[in-house]
Amino acid sequence: MLLVLCVDLDDDLGRKTGFSTPVIGRDPVEEAAVALATADPEDSDVNVIFQGLHVYDDLDERDESVEVAVVTGNDQGDVSANREVGDEVDTVLASLSTAEDVTVLVVTDGAQDESVIPIIRSRVPIDGVRRVVVRQAQDLESMYYTIKQVLDDPETRGTVLIPLGILLLIYPLALIGTALDMPGFVLGMTSALLGFYLISRGLRLGDRLDVAVERARRSLYAGRTTLLAYVVAAALFVLGGVSGSERLEAVQQSTAGPVEAPVMLAALVNGSILWFAAAGLTTSLGQITDEYIAGTLEWRYLNAPFYVLSIAIVLHAVSAFFLGEAGSAFFLGEVGITYLAAALTAGTLLGIVSTLTFAVAESRFADSDREEGTRQAERV
Repeated sequence: MLLVLCVDLDDDLGRKTGFSTPVIGRDPVEEAAVALATADPEDSDVNVIFQGLHVYDDLDERDESVEVAVVTGNDQGDVSANREVGDEVDTVLASLSTAEDVTVLVVTDGAQDESVIPIIRSRVPIDGVRRVVVRQAQDLESMYYTIKQVLDDPETRGTVLIPLGILLLIYPLALIGTALDMPGFVLGMTSALLGFYLISRGLRLGDRLDVAVERARRSLYAGRTTLLAYVVAAALFVLGGVSGSERLEAVQQSTAGPVEAPVMLAALVNGSILWFAAAGLTTSLGQITDEYIAGTLEWRYLNAPFYVLSIAIVLHAVSAFFLGEAGSAFFLGEVGITYLAAALTAGTLLGIVSTLTFAVAESRFADSDREEGTRQAERV
């Protein structure tokens, strides 16, 4: 049996005529079509129902097994309307008194109503879809629905509408800039906004920013010390940069003639390395604390603070030595080769000793854990 199924997704039939849906059978469907045409002659669903009757009559004249029905959704949105249509299709299928396999010919008035096709297909095979539109307005509703879908898509809005809106603002902003005697500034700012937006879209900076904000929010609510450590470390980095700049300025004032690039770099490092080391210690200790609380701490993680100290000692000694050799140690004092050698040796030994210590500790604790696991297995 072929079921000619007329779909009214937004329930114009029920809202405008009071008919109870689904409507099943040739005569009830014709009454519903006449009632809707009388209530609202311009409603496109009138054409859908009459088209369904036309198909029914044509197939009935050929002595084919056919039935016609009208199902409706509601005006509460696509998801709710689709569910309503699915329920009414189930009602129609349950009312058919036939031992034959049932297939469906769906009759709609445009692309919007065709969104229910997957719902119908999940219940009964579909032989075809017949779209009914007024000849004078061919594809008008489909074009409207397509544009509506495009504008409802967040990705499309961000990709198309925002750049288009900025471009449309150029002319009125240029007029404002001319009136304020600042046309170059206004046009430059508009161009910069457009360029920054396109670059951010190309690099997906928005997605990365969303991920970073979500991680920060989770860390805040989870009580993770890493978030606080990162904030403190950022402040220490800023202070380190200021301290390095001050050290460079002092070296420039104490040095006769131009300061060479290696000496400038040594001054910046020497003035900022202690602050940077403090920032590194803060972040590493915060991470170690979180790993311990989460129960995932491993011995080798404890190497991080010692590595930070080792690197800081080496960089501080090397930068101070370069400043002393260049005659720019205004307030550093003379730094000899002995101090440099001692600092390099101390930094290296600190890193090596910490690595060996925690490696041995991890190995022994791992062996003891395996032995304990073996004993428990033997007891079982």
